[in-house]
Amino acid sequence: MAGIPIKIRGLEKRFAANRVLRGVDLDIPAGKVTVLMGANGAGKSTLVKIICGLYEADAGEVFLNDEPFAPNTPSAALQAGIVTVHQNINDGVVPDLDVASNLMLDWLANPKSAPLLNPRRIRKSAEEIAAKLDLNFDMNSMVSDLTLADRQLVAIARAMAHSPKMMILDEPTSSLSAAEAERLFRLVEKLRESGVAILYISHRMSDIRRVADRIVSMRDGTIVGKYETAPLDYEGAVNDMLGHTMTDVNITVQAPGEKVLELTDVKLKPESQPINLTAHRNEVIAITGLVGVGKTQLSEVLFGQMAAAGGKVQLNGKPYAPNSARDAINQGVFLCAKDRGTNGVVQDFDINRNITLPFLSSLSSFGFVRRNAEYKITNAAIDKLGIVCQGANDEIGTLSGGNQQKVMVGRWLSHECDVLILDEPFQGVDIAARRDIGTKLRETAKDRATIVLVAELDEALEIADRILVMAEFTIVGEHKNEHVDVDLILEQVSGAAAAKDQQKQKEGAAR
Repeated sequence: MAGIPIKIRGLEKRFAANRVLRGVDLDIPAGKVTVLMGANGAGKSTLVKIICGLYEADAGEVFLNDEPFAPNTPSAALQAGIVTVHQNINDGVVPDLDVASNLMLDWLANPKSAPLLNPRRIRKSAEEIAAKLDLNFDMNSMVSDLTLADRQLVAIARAMAHSPKMMILDEPTSSLSAAEAERLFRLVEKLRESGVAILYISHRMSDIRRVADRIVSMRDGTIVGKYETAPLDYEGAVNDMLGHTMTDVNITVQAPGEKVLELTDVKLKPESQPINLTAHRNEVIAITGLVGVGKTQLSEVLFGQMAAAGGKVQLNGKPYAPNSARDAINQGVFLCAKDRGTNGVVQDFDINRNITLPFLSSLSSFGFVRRNAEYKITNAAIDKLGIVCQGANDEIGTLSGGNQQKVMVGRWLSHECDVLILDEPFQGVDIAARRDIGTKLRETAKDRATIVLVAELDEALEIADRILVMAEFTIVGEHKNEHVDVDLILEQVSGAAAAKDQQKQKEGAAR
């Protein structure tokens, strides 16, 4: 395979009055990783959905190996060798099936396979697919029992079974640990070497620097920049994407107010080390660490979704042990949960109802929702966070991923609280939207304690007054966000600092 398998010429797409694609011209060459960058609403997702058969273009053409290509279903695109791994992990797996069935799902769905169904053959074929990614899952495990990161790997492995001509990866590392991401990068390198055309959509500069052969910047529905000469101009690509020069974020650390939340010897697991943490009003705390170190479990303890294995929590000086999410909300603790597709947005609701859903009881009189009050809150959230939409009654599914994330953050900023916890609020969000959300969180932080859980260190540095590092289900480092020793934080994130401390203790004991 060589040359340019995918050529896009003059592609147009409109939704009502919104012109999403405006004459897109793009080549995606074989054996290269083309990174597509664009702010939320730039048209990236619409472009991908046309290529993979979810949308029909209004004008223009897509060519596959110089032949007109207009798949009318994702299945048709798949059969032609166009494989997409979507950002929403559950679009690529069936949680109620086991791993083997998920890996062989497209084969099982083919009517021609029915006479050949053999459990042993299915399992063996699934194991061969998994081996290509060095996956060692129990093939009988239910996908619903896997972690979010493992589900992502199953979705990618399933896609690999098709020997693709072109693979589209949409924010593929957003739920992966560093080790899992590195495994994915090695796979991308193999695909590149075998001549597959790869379209890689990401907002993470660490990903882009790791995999990109070329960068294409998209803005307002059209291609505005192409970078193909080494060394790639990453800053230029970002500036093209945004339409202006991106300046560094300068944090002025705020003086903390009164103590709101206090954790004393809290254990997330019986065998883990205790967590001691105090959060104050007018303070934004970022807790960073690798995927799977306990950040989400900490949020679940504070939001009444999981019981701690030990220790105590106080809220405003009083014992705090919520027995449900509703109980936590009633006591003034809000959580913007990780993975908006599963835990956040309600796809059947519009923007208005998605924002006001947790607070409808306070907006109701005699069982009837006060519509004026409801829309006042929603419209304020749209203005406050710059949500790109036609209006409050737009269906949530019509928004870009970044604007859906703004809706989720806007939901929890729409009412006052004592503690606001946000678990990966920048997941799948571009740099500009990330800055918008971060700025609004800091502007509104005066009367509450804000705790932001992030895996990316640059996200922590952009938003926090104080940065805590988590590893092995406990806090292993604390840093005021002034003159930060980034190398030390990275050592603590990886566990290297803890190992050094243990070695020093051993050496001291020996002396």
